[in-house]
Amino acid sequence: MSDITAHTVQQLQQQLAQLKQEIQKIIIGQDAIVEEILVALLAGGHCLLEGVPGLAKTLMVRTLSQALDLAFRRIQFTPDLMPTDIIGTEILEEDHATGKRFFKFNRGPLFANIILADEINRTPPKTQSALLEAMQEFEITYGGQTYSLDRPFFILATQNPIEQAGTYPLPEAQLDRFLLYIKIGYPTAEEETAILNATTGSKKVTVTPVLAAAEIQQLQQLVREVSINEDLVQYVADLIRATRPDTSTVPYVKEWVRWGAGPRAGQALILTAKARALFKGRYAVVMEDLQAMAYPVLRHRVLMNFKAEAEHITADHVTAELLKTIKRSNTVLVKGEK
Repeated sequence: MSDITAHTVQQLQQQLAQLKQEIQKIIIGQDAIVEEILVALLAGGHCLLEGVPGLAKTLMVRTLSQALDLAFRRIQFTPDLMPTDIIGTEILEEDHATGKRFFKFNRGPLFANIILADEINRTPPKTQSALLEAMQEFEITYGGQTYSLDRPFFILATQNPIEQAGTYPLPEAQLDRFLLYIKIGYPTAEEETAILNATTGSKKVTVTPVLAAAEIQQLQQLVREVSINEDLVQYVADLIRATRPDTSTVPYVKEWVRWGAGPRAGQALILTAKARALFKGRYAVVMEDLQAMAYPVLRHRVLMNFKAEAEHITADHVTAELLKTIKRSNTVLVKGEK
C-alpha cells in the first residue's frame, strides 16, 4: 500500500485503536457514534452531529481534539454571529519604523485543524454560507486574496433537533458538504449508570494525545488506497440512482421521496466504506462497510416529500428499504440500465 512501509501501516492502525480508547476514557458508550466520527476524519470529510441536549456532543468533539495533537477551536453559533467573526477580517496597522499604514488580515477561528461549530443552525444563512468554501476547497477568500487552511481540516457541527424556534435550518447545498450526518441517541440503562458514576465523583481522567497532523494525513492517504471491487462500485451506483424517484423502480422511493441523492453521495459512501475497512484492519471494502455507512451518508441527501413527513417516514426508512431491495447482482435496475 503506497510508499509507506508495512510496519508504518501497522503502527498507524495501532495508534488508531489507541485513539478510540483515549476517547472512551471520557465518552461512555456511543461506540458506533465515535467510530463514525473517526471514519469521517480518516476520509477527510466533515460531520454534522444531531442530538438532544445533554448527550455529550460538545464533550465528544472536545475529547477528540484532546486525543489528537492538533489545533482546536470552538465557535458558538448565535443569531448575531457575522462571517468575519469566523473567517477573520482586515485590521489597519502602522509600521513603527516607517510610519506607513497598511491592512493586515487577522485570521479567525476557522484557521485551526478541528473546528467545533456548536449549534450551527442558530446562525443566519449568511454566516452559515461562510463555511462552504472552507469545507469544500479547504481555503478561505477575503478581500480578493485566498488563504489555505492547514491540513487536516475537520469541522464537526452540532444541532439540537428539539428547539426549532429562532433557528435557521441548513440549506441542502450546505448539508451536502457534510460527509456524514450522525444522529446521537440516548444511552442504554447500563451506560447511563456508568455515566452517573463516572461524572459525579472526584476521579479525574486525563486524555493523552495519540496522533499528530502528519500521521492523520498518512492515514487519509491510506484510505484512498484501500481496494474496492468493481461490482461493489456498481452496487453503490445502483443504490444511489435508486434514491431518485424520477429514475428509480423501487415503489417505496417513488411514494415517499421528493429528491434523491446526487453523485457526491456515491463518492462519500465509497470513501467512508474504505475508511471503515481500514479502521477495522482490512485493506479491502466488503458489503458490510457499505451497508453500515449508507445511513449517515444518505440521511441528509435524500429529501422526503410532505406525505412522508406527515407519516413520520424518514430517510433512514428509505435507506433500510433500499438495502433490502438493491442486490449486488443488480436484481433491481433503474431506467436506462440493462
